[in-house]
Formats: sequence, structure tokens, C-alpha cells
Amino acid sequence: MMCEQTGQEVDWEKCPVEWSDFPQPVLDGVNIYHSLGNRVYGDVGFVGKDYTNFEFLLKQYDISNHLKDFIFEIIVFMESRQVEESQRKLKAEFSKIKKK
Repeated sequence: MMCEQTGQEVDWEKCPVEWSDFPQPVLDGVNIYHSLGNRVYGDVGFVGKDYTNFEFLLKQYDISNHLKDFIFEIIVFMESRQVEESQRKLKAEFSKIKKK
């Protein structure tokens, strides 16, 4: 739409992906990830997801047995990124406090 307005040709290499570009198992994995609770501690930050309802959510999303491992890998990948981001933010806050 922006290219139409500016009269430029579409460069598909620069276009961001849309949710509809991903296969359904990836979308299910992201939705399950966001449905899981967070384990957060004030002095440590985000330490991971609460997997108590994981099996229940797999059943609700009608995930077949051969996709369970793939869904779990997606969730663990996203979780590790969120833990790293939480730790980075916490370190930055501690650095600010130390400088004062």
C-alpha cells in the first residue's frame, strides 16, 4: 500500500512477514506460548513460563502427537528470548541505580 502511494515498486525482500505467512503449527505454538502463565520474581525478573497447563492447551488446540515436540521447541525458543530480554533490562536498571 505504501509503495502504491509513493509510486515505488514493491521490493518483496524488504517486506515484513505477516502472521498469515506462517504455517498453522507455528501460529498454534505462539498462541499456546501466550496462554501459558509467566514466572516472574521481583529481584530476578522473568524466569520462564509456567507449564502447568501445557498439556491442557495442546488438547484445546487439537495438536497431534507428531507436532507436540515442534510446538514445544517454538515455546522454548520464545521463552529463552524473553528470559534474555528480562535479564538485559534488569541489568540496565541495576546499572542506573549504581550510578546514582
